[in-house]
Amino acid sequence: MPPTGRLRLGEQCRVVVDNDWAGDPDGLVALAHHLLSPTNRVVAVTSSLLNPMFGELGSTAQRGAVMAQELVDLVGGPQRPRVHVGAELPFEPGGARSAASAAIVAEARRDDDLPLYLVCAGPLTNVPAALEEAPEIAGRLTLVWVGGALADAFEYNRDTDAAAAEFVFGLRALPVRQFPLETYRRCAYSAAELEHDLAGSGRLGAWLWTRFVELPLPEWIRLGGVWPLGDSPPVLLTALDEESSTSTVTTAAQEGTGERRVYTDVDTRLLFDDMLAELRLHEARTP
Repeated sequence: MPPTGRLRLGEQCRVVVDNDWAGDPDGLVALAHHLLSPTNRVVAVTSSLLNPMFGELGSTAQRGAVMAQELVDLVGGPQRPRVHVGAELPFEPGGARSAASAAIVAEARRDDDLPLYLVCAGPLTNVPAALEEAPEIAGRLTLVWVGGALADAFEYNRDTDAAAAEFVFGLRALPVRQFPLETYRRCAYSAAELEHDLAGSGRLGAWLWTRFVELPLPEWIRLGGVWPLGDSPPVLLTALDEESSTSTVTTAAQEGTGERRVYTDVDTRLLFDDMLAELRLHEARTP
């Protein structure tokens, strides 16, 4: 008979998770991992837009919010975070606010003993809107971003909304933890592994695998044998431990106060073994 009971694990932080949920399903895999982890408290989920290369703008943040809500409901639990729709157009200074940016501001202003991480694994559109509305919150949260590149190369998350990234990285008081292109590409999964591991990990894993199978891709995209789960590394910071990953540290500027940490390698064994264990434990505990 297997042992029963669980370790008493303490919450490490609050998390707002922002992503373009209507796009690459690796964001939904990462969201499931955040939601299942007992050591981070997901307090809000916000939805951002897709790059216009995947279709017309105007509804992608809304469609993503619907998908994120379905996942939140599937994970279940007594404290489900609310899902907030973000801006449907790229950031412009003084531009329109959204439910997503308002949720970021509200959570950053709320007093809590736990630190707040704003985890973004898509374009940063909702972040500058929040920081422009409430500049003081730059010192009350840490941005964890999957995006940017160390080399001179196109990078989807940065270049989908370059004005948003420029605004955010110009704020010297904002602490940033960054997983650039060269690092998140290390989170590669073969297509066979992805099908085996997700589809074989209960109802929630099967739902995630179906998102890959049913993803509407433009005709010009040809899939190979690998699909990176590049949106997952922030879970190492919020729910697990970053000691087995490597990074470099600077400040935003010589006179700046916001620490900038760039991760150059991540512990994929820890990250993905924990993800699969959480999916399977969830299945075992769900009636």
